[in-house]
Amino acid sequence: MTVPETSRLADCFERASARLLAERNASGVWTGELSTSALSTATAVMALQMVERAGGRSFASLIDGGLTWLAKHQQADGGWGDTVKSISNISTTMLARASFHAAGADEQFRSIVDAADSYIDRVGGIDAVLRRYGKDKTFSIPILTHCALAGLVDWEDVLPLPFELACLPARFYKTVRLPVVSYALPALIAIGQVRFHHGMPRNPLVRLVRKSAVRRSLKVLERIQPTSGGFLEAAPLTSFVTMSLAAMGLAGHPVACKGVEFLVNSVRDDGSWPIDTNLATWVTTLSVNALGEELPSEARPAIRDWLLGQQYREVHPYTNADPGGWAWTDLPGGVPDADDTSGAILALLNLRHDIAPQWVDKAEHIALAAGVRWLLDLQNRDGGWPTFCPGWGTLPFDRSAPDISAHVIRALRAWCDDVHGLHSGPLQSRARKAIAKCFRYLAKTQRPDGSWLPLWFGNQFAPDDENPTYGTARVLAAYRDAGELGSSSAQRGVRCLLSAQNIDGGWGGAARIVSSVEETALAVETLLSAMPDDPRTRSGLEWLLQSVEAGTDAETAPIGFYFAKLWYFEKLYPQVFTVSALRRAIRHARQNGTLGESGPLYRASTIDGLLVAVAKRDP
Repeated sequence: MTVPETSRLADCFERASARLLAERNASGVWTGELSTSALSTATAVMALQMVERAGGRSFASLIDGGLTWLAKHQQADGGWGDTVKSISNISTTMLARASFHAAGADEQFRSIVDAADSYIDRVGGIDAVLRRYGKDKTFSIPILTHCALAGLVDWEDVLPLPFELACLPARFYKTVRLPVVSYALPALIAIGQVRFHHGMPRNPLVRLVRKSAVRRSLKVLERIQPTSGGFLEAAPLTSFVTMSLAAMGLAGHPVACKGVEFLVNSVRDDGSWPIDTNLATWVTTLSVNALGEELPSEARPAIRDWLLGQQYREVHPYTNADPGGWAWTDLPGGVPDADDTSGAILALLNLRHDIAPQWVDKAEHIALAAGVRWLLDLQNRDGGWPTFCPGWGTLPFDRSAPDISAHVIRALRAWCDDVHGLHSGPLQSRARKAIAKCFRYLAKTQRPDGSWLPLWFGNQFAPDDENPTYGTARVLAAYRDAGELGSSSAQRGVRCLLSAQNIDGGWGGAARIVSSVEETALAVETLLSAMPDDPRTRSGLEWLLQSVEAGTDAETAPIGFYFAKLWYFEKLYPQVFTVSALRRAIRHARQNGTLGESGPLYRASTIDGLLVAVAKRDP
């Protein structure tokens, strides 16, 4: 790069970093903002309607507000997508349609429901829902239950769930192979019970077993409900549980009451509900890791203390996860998982940038070792890592995933290589063996075209909603950190990534998919390590620089999957990924000698001065 080019790069990095720093809350960490969801809004409306119908208090204003929001955001084809940027899908459309009917609002919104009916008939109705989720019943059965409660689906079309299995000790869940993923135990109990309530099995023995398990499984449900009332801090799961209890005449049950309070407290001013409360821990670790050594020193202690405070120190009540992991949120409905634990470990190590080894707190060493041990205990036999729990079954979140596995590799390797030491020999040796085993897993799961597919991210315009750009970039980051970008697997991945570049220089989720900030930034960051001076890498970097200069680097795209193909976007994703990519470009420029080595790039001497400088430039 020439001096003018590096000056432009430094200016864009400064601007993007300042914007990201300005997103911190009063505690000095990042909360982010998740997209509003038509699916969440539809299920919340239904839950409140069921409670009101059961003789609970009136929620007329919340129900009317939710229905009005849904009516305003119906798409031209008559359907609804999960977010305001999502294309229509059968699941959200059936949920929304049922909510209008349950509220007795069909006539009031006649044109809306007629258009929705046409969409549902055209797409395939119940059969389309079942096809969408295949063997995974985690979401298809709740959707059909929601519609059955509204009177639009026969209960015979809703498969029964064996809620009695929730009464077993958690250690047996693997053996009995529950038909839902590990985090969906509340749905198994509540929806299983409401299906039983509306259609008991003909087999007298099964009927007797389930009847005897009603009270005991409700006790389990009450025990695992977080203090906030929101299961997983998610409106859909909380709504499914609440509507099911209310439909059985249990609107006054403690679980239903706490669920209602969660829904009332989480509605937004426009009458809608978000997909989840927040991803505070996740976006904080992403932000710290994106900024790296450029995070101002004075910001680090508060973030470090906050992150250490988010580590789970007790067995989780319903995934039965051991202590040592981190969840995506700082709220009580979170569940520890491999992706967030890896992000937290990397962030804590990055926060040590300006701390002398002798001043690192021993408690932090212990916390990091506990996190490493937690990850090692989670590794599947195939060498990869699942999301929440190993061995519950073959459903997506129990299987190994390339993107999550690569993130774990990066965390374990960074911990093993940490210059501050104090690692126990046996644990370090175990971690290195786990890394080697996982690289073998990644080589086996690489697709013929050189790509890897992620579990938690997709692209609605790509074939089968997949996002090989995200998955490949994330996996190549592990090869990069391990110094293995020259390996045959990594080189195939790089070629695949290059082949997906659009003519405008950016990337979408796959080849010939419209470019987004998130996907372009991820691809550029990877290629800056693999092929920093290649014209195609430079073209991608130019795309990013122009987006920063135009102020479009904060424009979001719905690339996130929240569990079973439930789309979302997060306000901070494009900003975080852009900062991370530009920092990688800065590092390359420094190595080439075209940018100085004198510490952070900020022209302002303090955070406040930096933010003021950027505010003056971007009024």
